[in-house]
Amino acid sequence: MAASAEVSPQSAYVQHHLAHLNNTGHPQTSILDMSVINYDSVFWSLAMGLVVVFLLWLAARRATNGVPGRFQAAVEMVVDMVNDQAKSIVHNEVSRKFIAPLALTVFLWVTLMNTLDLIPVDLPGAILGWLGLAGDHHAPGPLYYHRILPTADLNVPMGMSLAVLLLSFYYGIKIKSAGGFVKELFTAPFHAHGFAAVLLSPFNLLLNIIEYAAKTVSLGMRLFGNMFAGELLFMLIALLGGAWTGFSAMNIGLGIGQVLAGSIWAIFHILIILLQAFIFMMLTLVYLGQAHESH
Repeated sequence: MAASAEVSPQSAYVQHHLAHLNNTGHPQTSILDMSVINYDSVFWSLAMGLVVVFLLWLAARRATNGVPGRFQAAVEMVVDMVNDQAKSIVHNEVSRKFIAPLALTVFLWVTLMNTLDLIPVDLPGAILGWLGLAGDHHAPGPLYYHRILPTADLNVPMGMSLAVLLLSFYYGIKIKSAGGFVKELFTAPFHAHGFAAVLLSPFNLLLNIIEYAAKTVSLGMRLFGNMFAGELLFMLIALLGGAWTGFSAMNIGLGIGQVLAGSIWAIFHILIILLQAFIFMMLTLVYLGQAHESH
């Protein structure tokens, strides 16, 4: 007898909430597909970026020389923290004029994108339903699929890490000149002279390519993996409430368990949200700082 192809309601619930609203009109199942545009990820990442720009603009406009308010004090604390980290890693003062604000923007942007994970998993779909954009839950239309967490879409973290890679190339060429940058690719890390340098140059180039690729992939995958796992855990916790079918001792226990587990995980997840944003910012500074150094 052939195995049943039916999907359990629990699996269908998770798969449904992991699908993106994209240009194909069908749920996206692959983790990374450069041919598909996930409109929900684009919208929320741009929205959070605009919020960051607005908050920084508002802080600059309201800044005073007197006793700062709570908002100004909070922004100044974050700015000082990022600036101190930038000074300790990137020693070129001219480069820091761009890199330090970039690191600040990255930290706040990733933090706000990660914070979207704290929104209840069914709320976006419910809002779409209220606006008349959602299909029936059991027969969803193409506009029903909507995933609110951009950093759980591998395309977003990998796009950001690729931008860091391009910036590291830019500063490597700017600081060392194009000839010096290319020369370093063939002469480091195994420095040699004469014929030995010629023999080792292919291995040096290969190791440098592997290093750049590993740094880029790990930078994006680290953020994606942690946020995807957190998002998935919120969905599994939500299944406890989805099991409610009426008033009974078991259903009441599941409801209470969902509230407790969701609250505990949300509180702990705040630490993950901030930690992942800080790590992404720090690695951005480290990689751009390394671009200024000779091997």
